[in-house]
Amino acid sequence: MEALSSTLRPVLQPITHNLPPPVRDTFVSLLGAKCYHILLHDINLAQPECLKLGISKALGLGIIGASAVVKIPQLLKILNAQSGEGISFLSYLLETLSYTVTLAYSARQGFPFSTYGETALIAAQNVAISTLVLHYGGKDAAAAVFIAGLAALGYTLFAGNLVDLKTLSYLQAGAGILGVASKVPQVWTIWQEGGTGQLSAFAVFNYLAGSLSRIFTTLQEVDDKLILYGFVAGFALNAVLAGQMIYYWNSPTSSKTSEVKLQDSGKGIGISSGVASSSVKKPTTRRRG
Repeated sequence: MEALSSTLRPVLQPITHNLPPPVRDTFVSLLGAKCYHILLHDINLAQPECLKLGISKALGLGIIGASAVVKIPQLLKILNAQSGEGISFLSYLLETLSYTVTLAYSARQGFPFSTYGETALIAAQNVAISTLVLHYGGKDAAAAVFIAGLAALGYTLFAGNLVDLKTLSYLQAGAGILGVASKVPQVWTIWQEGGTGQLSAFAVFNYLAGSLSRIFTTLQEVDDKLILYGFVAGFALNAVLAGQMIYYWNSPTSSKTSEVKLQDSGKGIGISSGVASSSVKKPTTRRRG
């Protein structure tokens, strides 16, 4: 690492020594004064503790940045198809509830935002996706109830006078279980339909990478087993979803859509022999009396 530091130092120090005060203050708040001086001022990569912290912060901020768009492809697929086929509303409901609890727990515990910030962004996208799934399923009333209930839950969890930290820690333990359970309906839906439907590969594989990165950042910055075990279990089920995505990559959208397409294509047309279907009305010369 010393050789790498020596190579980078003459290139980076003219920049890091002249950072604008707001930028410098941001780095100091992220890394702490000691690690900021070691990593950015001195360009010294030979200090393992500061190097691990720097990698963890970079991963955390990268995850937050990616989470801002991670489910946009999923939203676009639903909007373009005007269908929520292949997407489990129950899965999104459980995940959103889990993220809401985790967001409140992490914020009230004072954890660094870089260790949990993506939960807020993903939860917001989950709400949009869940609402669209219900809407295209003809359940607009259920969508309104879902949004109202989620808003009430968020207010309750963030209000310190309604739910104390001890109770919230119990809820966080349950949220970890919910987060794992949220993947099970989606895994089941894919297996049952024999295809991934409108599920976005971009979202699935980003989830897999993000959950793996979160294990590292949690080990480095958050001394909380409840959070860690949740990410480990989530990574395991994200790996199952990614495996399904690969397995069904070249399959039809789902067995249901294949059947519908076959039925639709057979309406009112002749079979291979050229004989017209009985559902087609033939012209007649008989006079109606």
